[in-house]
Amino acid sequence: MNRAVAAWVVMGLMAGTGSALADWTDAACEVYPKGEDHASAFVPCVFSQRQGAVTITLEDGTVYDLRPVGDDPGNYEDQDGNAAYRNSGLGDQGLIFRLAEESVYVYWNTDALNPPADEDNWTAPFTTADYDATTRLRCKAAGDDEFGSCPAGIARMEDQQASITVQNQLGEQFTINFMTDYVNATNRELEAILDGDTWILNFANGEVWEVPMAAIEGD
Repeated sequence: MNRAVAAWVVMGLMAGTGSALADWTDAACEVYPKGEDHASAFVPCVFSQRQGAVTITLEDGTVYDLRPVGDDPGNYEDQDGNAAYRNSGLGDQGLIFRLAEESVYVYWNTDALNPPADEDNWTAPFTTADYDATTRLRCKAAGDDEFGSCPAGIARMEDQQASITVQNQLGEQFTINFMTDYVNATNRELEAILDGDTWILNFANGEVWEVPMAAIEGD
């Protein structure tokens, strides 16, 4: 993925400006039919923009052509004349487009399209060469009914503090900082609740992670 291009695209979109030249980046696209909380597709795609217009092309050839409407950034009309809207609910990880019949989530990080090939390392891509410890944590994606598990790398500090980097089901990596007086996350809003010996992390996008105190404190 061309991360420099992705960053440029995001800045242009969020500022409501376009470019005289087209620019594009490879991305990963997740498609949710209207009214559904489970995706119908998670596929490679190409995201491009030109003078404020946006084109999203999925691997199967499906194309969404969105033309800006009015003076308010984020308002579009699709190729069929239907209203479409851009949301920034993914932060710097991507963009959400609400269309007439579906929502398209565009992620700049394409790692989830190619799962790690290291079958011998159950916490891949994290290893103890880079972290004090690795593990898998209980995690639940937005809309899921049941928990799965997500790999994590743990960097421990003094006073039973730690920074834990987790890779979620979409291949996005986020670091949660467990400090003496607070818990926060990079690029994410969360509510952290200590339930017995486990931190329950509820994220603004609907994800839920569980982090045992033992992972933070070590032996």
